[in-house]
Amino acid sequence: MDDQLFPPYTNPGADTYRQKILPLRQRMEVYNGWLRKRLETLLPKLMDECGVEMWIVVAREYNEDPVIMSLLPEPNLYARRRTILLLHGKPDKVDRLAVYRYGFGDFYEGVWDPEKEEQHQCLARLIRERDPKTIGINVGNTWAFGDGLTHGEYTQLVDALGNLSERLISAEKLCVRWLETRVPEELEAYPMLVELTHAIIQEAFSSKVITPGVTTNEDVQWWIRQKMLGLGVEMWFPATVDLQGNDVKHDDKEKRKTIMRGDLLHCDVGFYYLGLATDVQQNAYVLRHGEADAPQGLKDALTDANKLQDFHADAMKTGRTGNTILAKALGNAKKAGLNPSIYTHPIGVHGHAAGPTIGLWDQQDGVPGRGDHPLHPDTCYAIELNAKREVPEWSGQEVRMSLEQDAWWTGDELVFLAGRQKRLHLVS
Repeated sequence: MDDQLFPPYTNPGADTYRQKILPLRQRMEVYNGWLRKRLETLLPKLMDECGVEMWIVVAREYNEDPVIMSLLPEPNLYARRRTILLLHGKPDKVDRLAVYRYGFGDFYEGVWDPEKEEQHQCLARLIRERDPKTIGINVGNTWAFGDGLTHGEYTQLVDALGNLSERLISAEKLCVRWLETRVPEELEAYPMLVELTHAIIQEAFSSKVITPGVTTNEDVQWWIRQKMLGLGVEMWFPATVDLQGNDVKHDDKEKRKTIMRGDLLHCDVGFYYLGLATDVQQNAYVLRHGEADAPQGLKDALTDANKLQDFHADAMKTGRTGNTILAKALGNAKKAGLNPSIYTHPIGVHGHAAGPTIGLWDQQDGVPGRGDHPLHPDTCYAIELNAKREVPEWSGQEVRMSLEQDAWWTGDELVFLAGRQKRLHLVS
């Protein structure tokens, strides 16, 4: 064996980012600063855009509305007892009230005295005093994010409002627009989160973690999960690692688990930090003895997947729906001779987040409802897709090259938050 073909592991790894991971108290300060900016500058515009003069968000402890935690400051982890937020939109301002026993500092003025009136009586009184024309509540048929008001809470709200309940409208669109839109401070921080995700993958796909013929894909999965825990970030799904080889096809149901030389490895990794999620898929090749690079057929497959990313980016235009973007990207890719599949999702407060769905792996003709939402500026996406290609070095076997890269739609162009994979990781 030529040692020059198998140099020692030198990548500094994910631990080099440890100093950038803030202690909990500093995280709170950063997150709450972002939240204040969002409430003061973003929310008034969105309420006006969506035609919601007043927004009522109601949740009970351990049965939280999907939106409410994005509205509450740190270090809150749950809605306490019953939490009711009343947001009253005015020109360039939103009055923020909490019909809630404890209040939330200067984020939401506490306005309920339980010694004087019942909670829903207080809410109804405030609404009558302010007399809004429209009252948005979180009910809807398309988005889980916009349907968080439970049946029991809805019934009590309607009973308390009486004839004012005729002004209730769905705040489903507002929920989605609030969750999907990023402010500049969030966009400034996002690339570091994605860089850290890349660093974890780069370290996992190395000889530091993988010994061919010994290490299994499950070993690497658990290493990634433990690494995220050790770094102080929270995984939003269990990291996965799978493999293809000249004896293992991408659609094999019973795959070999032990990683061997000559295998193509693929991972899916994501975490939460500072209220934002990452979601990245990359690929690695395990060198055979005497090899210095991956077979050309695998490199060509990666090039195909990169080309598909380009077609995807070209199809994105502000105002286009997810379904239109999907159709244009797939159509142009197929004309170019690719064998494509696209299943991009928004990313942000949640992993599979609010915003236009651009295909699902089993719905390549479009996604009714969620795919009909238009593309807006300052929204982020996990550009998730794959391209299949026959590899001559593997006797013409079809290989699926899957990629996922987090990106920001500026309103004019798609910006990959920390670059994208154009070369396979090589494991010696």
